Amino acid sequence: MFDTYYQKWDRLDVLIPNHGIQIPSESHKMTTKDFQKVLNVNLTGYFICAREGLKQMVKQGSGCIVFDSSVHQIIPKPTYASYAASKAAIGHLTSTLALEYAGSNIRVNCVGPGAIETPMNDAWTSDDKKKQEVCEHIPMGRPGTMDEIAAIFAFLGSEDAAYITGQTLYACGGLTLYPEFRYAWTSE
Repeated sequence: MFDTYYQKWDRLDVLIPNHGIQIPSESHKMTTKDFQKVLNVNLTGYFICAREGLKQMVKQGSGCIVFDSSVHQIIPKPTYASYAASKAAIGHLTSTLALEYAGSNIRVNCVGPGAIETPMNDAWTSDDKKKQEVCEHIPMGRPGTMDEIAAIFAFLGSEDAAYITGQTLYACGGLTLYPEFRYAWTSE
């Protein structure tokens, strides 16, 4: 992929690794092969992509990487242990690379989307009952759109974000705010 890219262009200013899979399984039934497959795609694939991009960015003295992660970087997802583990690792990969390459004028950030209306989520976006169940957990009461997420990537890849590195920006309608605590309760 990078060889093909460099045949046409001699700079790489913004790199957005954006690929992933998930294989649901109760953790005690998950095979090592399936667990490793998710890590290979979601984490090792991101590292390889970043490593190859960094080679050029170091040479040119600047660049920006924006990883695509998930709210499951910090929110557990039962029956998706490999997916959640890979997303948590992407968060730490983000901060580690950001610290390592900040002195080379290379920024590394991450976007953590929540429930977004995408083809990957057709199972619940196309079913009114399931969609309502999902939306009940989102403080803003609705899923996000692909355009809303794209705007965040565009911002983090732009010069408007020139002083931001090592951060994960959660675009989740409030999912990371512990939504079950949105109503006051007391133990008195």
